[in-house]
Amino acid sequence: MKVSIVIPVYNEKPTLAEVIRRVVAAPLPEGCEREVIVVNDGSTDGTDLALEECRRQYRAVMTCHVARNEGKGRALRLGIARASGDIVLVQDGDLEYDPLDYHAVLAPIVDGDAQVVYGSRFRASVAGMAWPNWIANRLLTVAANLLFDAGLTDEATAYKAFRAPVLQQLVLTCRRFEFCPEVTAKLRRLGVTIHEVPIRYQPRSIEQGKKIRWWDGVAALWTLAKYRVVPRDRFIRPQVSEVSPAVVRGPLRGFGALR
Repeated sequence: MKVSIVIPVYNEKPTLAEVIRRVVAAPLPEGCEREVIVVNDGSTDGTDLALEECRRQYRAVMTCHVARNEGKGRALRLGIARASGDIVLVQDGDLEYDPLDYHAVLAPIVDGDAQVVYGSRFRASVAGMAWPNWIANRLLTVAANLLFDAGLTDEATAYKAFRAPVLQQLVLTCRRFEFCPEVTAKLRRLGVTIHEVPIRYQPRSIEQGKKIRWWDGVAALWTLAKYRVVPRDRFIRPQVSEVSPAVVRGPLRGFGALR
């Protein structure tokens, strides 16, 4: 199986080379190969030059450059559209997440036990996470569980892996940090079970380059609420076959399955 690792980056020059080194070196489940798709979202700090050096150094790395910053969600959509793998995995351009967890995140999909896997920080340790971020993460997870019967411990985790057809059947519109709530809401509206595995996490501060802000949390809550009521046929690509019934949970308890 081929794994497409999509990395959106914006002004990540200090960490980019090390992130890509770890991504390329990280062990994958047996029989998997990788392609790495890095989307440079209009960086102005020299990230583009560092990225081109990485592309020359590593055969698996492909790059896409956006002229001006349009947001993480938009960059992810561009990367997903270029992915040719059987599995799509999302990686941030900083050092908060450890690619050594790839094997754990990918194994349930490779083994046929899941179609979507989230790496949960809260099933391991979130030591060092700022309290406002901790509270925002918990609120988003509670909201996803209440609205969509998601059964999650970490809705906003960056480590998300998907069987490519499951992800590509969705019409995504995210521009900034709404990718996580949008994809969670839409998958659960389709009845897809989201599997979780524990992962490592090393939080960084705003001074170290963290870009998400409090208003992004508000936007995420709004995104969850919005896609609870948007008709399903507005976000499914009709030409993509339905997901396998083997991992479909069925109607959402408490709210019913909205069409």
